[in-house]
Amino acid sequence: MLTIGNPSSKEASLYFHIPFCTRKCEYCHFYVLPDQEPLKNQLLEGFKLEWERMLPFLQDKSIATIYFGGGTPSLFGPDRIRSILEMIHHSLPFDFSQTEITLEVNPENAQPALMQAYAQAGINRASLGIQTLDPDLLTLLGRLHSPSLAIKAVQDTYQAGISNISVDLMYDLPKQSLHHWEMTLEYIRSLPLSHLSLYNLTIEPHTIFFKKQAELTPLLPNEEASLAMYNSAIERLTNFGLEQYEISAFAKPGFYSRHNTGYWTARPFLGFGPSAFSYWQGKRFRNIAHLGKYYRALKSGHSPIDFEEQLDAEAHLKELFVIQIRLCQGILQSEFERRHGALSQETLQTLEYLLQEGFFSHSKGCWKLTKKGILFYDTVATELI
Repeated sequence: MLTIGNPSSKEASLYFHIPFCTRKCEYCHFYVLPDQEPLKNQLLEGFKLEWERMLPFLQDKSIATIYFGGGTPSLFGPDRIRSILEMIHHSLPFDFSQTEITLEVNPENAQPALMQAYAQAGINRASLGIQTLDPDLLTLLGRLHSPSLAIKAVQDTYQAGISNISVDLMYDLPKQSLHHWEMTLEYIRSLPLSHLSLYNLTIEPHTIFFKKQAELTPLLPNEEASLAMYNSAIERLTNFGLEQYEISAFAKPGFYSRHNTGYWTARPFLGFGPSAFSYWQGKRFRNIAHLGKYYRALKSGHSPIDFEEQLDAEAHLKELFVIQIRLCQGILQSEFERRHGALSQETLQTLEYLLQEGFFSHSKGCWKLTKKGILFYDTVATELI
């Protein structure tokens, strides 16, 4: 098993939120905008203004990862992505071959020429939102691609020169059966993937699914079926050569998501764009979720941040532990406390209780979730926080 080291205090990650979509999916609760050129140009200028504003924070940092998320960042265009990467490189030179640079892509946008242009712009990792390869479920989710188009998108991306490819899959969908789920997993087997992320459907406020909750809830898989889907995914993906390294993440050796492991191990990151979150010096903050207000604030020399939070030391320590314990390698207590501070007696007593209840194993100072702990992670998190 590969080990995920603790991030260097000199490393930082960058996230750029590109909110444009052809159509908003019915389950999506993120801030998105229609795919319009004037808005893209406004966002690009906003990015450049915000970069100049935040650059002083990064002067003693090396860039570990750059992530373009959304929305559908593949709609932004290779030229704009290239200009952002050149802007960063001009201020803080980094090695394009050593820095993980990810672009989220919808399968219907992954034409060969476009993906080749993104590769030439500097993208070296693509994350494709496949979600499912069942045509009826794709329709239900409001996705615009077919199963065959999704498969072709992965192949075209690989052939375009982006060999580090991740896909997202969803389970716990309305009307989804174990048979449907396993068919999707079998299709995945033959694709040139290096990484896969699993998501179970959560119905969030301010989504179309939330408005339809009364009719959708009876169609959702029950707890037993959901557990069967998750266990089937672990078994099959492991057999395909994808190692589970986090509760919902699987990868070939050497292809763990460096960006996401930064989130789990408290690497500082700055988020750019409307609604983007940042984590810096123990503080969380978020930009206003409105492109016009975001842009006008920056243009007038003001901060676009509309929310910030700094937890007290104990609450922050608990949160860091709960997030990092998602990693299958567990937490070496001595190393965690060296980086973040000593765990309280209350937290240690809770860990002992969870150990006795079978949610944790503890050997040579390392705390790890057991299979039971992984399956009931929400319970573990609630107890600890």
